[in-house]
Parts: sequence; structure tokens; C-alpha cells
Amino acid sequence: MKCRFCQTELKDVFVDLFNSPASNSFLTEEQLNEPEAFFPLKIYTCSKCFLVQVDEYKKSDEIFDSSYVYFSSYSTTWLQHAKKYVEKMIDRFGYNEQSQVIEIASNDGYLLQYFVEKNIPVLGIEPTANTAEVAKTKGVDSVVDFFGVRLATELKAKNIKADLLLGNNVLAHVPDIVDFTNGLKILLNDKGVVTMEFPHLVQLMENNQFDTIYHEHFSYLSFTTVSDIFKAAGLEMFDVEEIPTHGGSLRIYAKHLDDGSKEISPAVAALLKKEEGKGIKNIEHYRGFQQAAMKVKTDFLEFLIGEKKAGKKIAAYG
Repeated sequence: MKCRFCQTELKDVFVDLFNSPASNSFLTEEQLNEPEAFFPLKIYTCSKCFLVQVDEYKKSDEIFDSSYVYFSSYSTTWLQHAKKYVEKMIDRFGYNEQSQVIEIASNDGYLLQYFVEKNIPVLGIEPTANTAEVAKTKGVDSVVDFFGVRLATELKAKNIKADLLLGNNVLAHVPDIVDFTNGLKILLNDKGVVTMEFPHLVQLMENNQFDTIYHEHFSYLSFTTVSDIFKAAGLEMFDVEEIPTHGGSLRIYAKHLDDGSKEISPAVAALLKKEEGKGIKNIEHYRGFQQAAMKVKTDFLEFLIGEKKAGKKIAAYG
């Protein structure tokens, strides 16, 4: 297996969680007596660019199909987060009726609906037809497709380009992250802004969040590595925020490399320095995670066995 960014041969195992069914793949009643498919959940760290990643054992079009079960609007706290984001973007960048906002992985219109309320033109790009249909009922025009260079080129040919190009919790779900970021470059207006939100690898490691690792997440991202991936596509970070969602995430702001209209926030250099201090650019930093994850398992098993031997009842939820 080679790194999906720099093509270096992957040899360093970050964590091996053994075989697991694909996430969100629920069996039907007819399948209950059939063998369930399990896939390896072995995560690697690239020794050159430090991208943490899992192999593509199941194709993205098999995961994100018409049976996809996650609708973003199910979560009221996520809706509140989306609404605050919209208000912040309008206040900071002055988007109005002449602007074009495009969201990648727009799901059921959970976020773009708030731009629609402000009469700001929107376009959603969403590969799952069932969620896109719900978005359309909210006034969110949606393209049912996967995003990358091909789709970005097609939209650009139709004179569609983004003043604000956003994606929340999509960057980690992309098997071809190079094609994806090159697509961002194509679709972004000359003075446009890209924002992306994704779980922060630093938080995953410090808080031992191995339960957030699954096949649908192809990559586990640090600000350092994402900055390098964007730079290779001709994009540059000009701001970053640490936010509390999903156990600790980043919201990055990017622009074209040759766009001199935006000052680069001190937060960019500060976070790069912070990550380097934590060992993000040192392969040895990643090698203790397996042991930390296994300790949680063994400690929990010992607790369960002890409580059972003591005659106590154990209830499990979820």
C-alpha cells in the first residue's frame, strides 16, 4: 500500500483494530443467517508526509449509496453549529445575493438552508441521492455526484465557481485526497475562500479516540499534513480554528496561493508550531498508539470480569 498523498510505501502501522464490518452497513432481516463481510481495520502512518490512513477496502460508491443512513439534520446541536457557521461567514466575508456558496457533502441541506434563508445562492454536491432529495425540499439545489477534478471541471465549464467552498467532515472521507483538493482549486473563484472541518489527529491521539477509526474515514488529519496537501494543489492556509465538534476538530480557511487579498492569521504558524512540538513530524510519536488503545480494551475486560464475578448485573447501551 502506498500513501494516498505522496505515494511513499507504507510500512509503519499506527494501530491495528483487526477485522470489522463496514460502518453504517446494517444487515437486513433476509441477511441475518448469511455471513457478514468483515474488512481489515489496519491504519498506517506515512513516514514522509505523516498522513495517517486506512486502505480503501470498500469503495466509496459502495459506502455512500442510496441506502446511506446518516442525515445531518437528525442532530439539533449540529444544526446549531451549522447556523452559527453561516452567520460567521456572512459577517466575516460579506456574502450576499451576488455570491455563490457551494458545499461538498451537503447531505440533507442541514447547512445550506441557512444561506437560502438569506437569499444567498447555493449549490450542494452530495453523492447520496436520498439525502440530496431532502435537501431539495429545503430549496437547496443539489448535484448528486462525487466531488473531484472531473465534476469541478464540468461545473466550471458551466460558469459555476465558488466564492465560498465548504466541506464539513468530508475531507477525511475521501479516498483520493489529491484529486479532491485539485478539484477545490479548480472550482474556487479567484478571491474565493475554502473552509473545511475535520477531526483533529492531535485530539484523537491525546484522548485515545480509537473508536472514531473506521473504514468510512480514509484519512486522519493533522493541520501540518493538510497544509502540505493543499499547498501541492496550489492552495494556502490563511486561518485555522480549533473547535469542539467530534471530540476536537479543526476549521481551516484556505485561498489560492496567488491571492494576496487576505492576510495570513498568526494562528496558522502557531498551530504548525504546536503540532511540531507534540511530535506530529516524528514517526516515533505514532508508534505508541496501539498499546494505548489495547490498554483500554484489557482494562475494560478486567472490569467486566470482576463485576461479573462479584455477582453484579451489567447493562450495555449502543
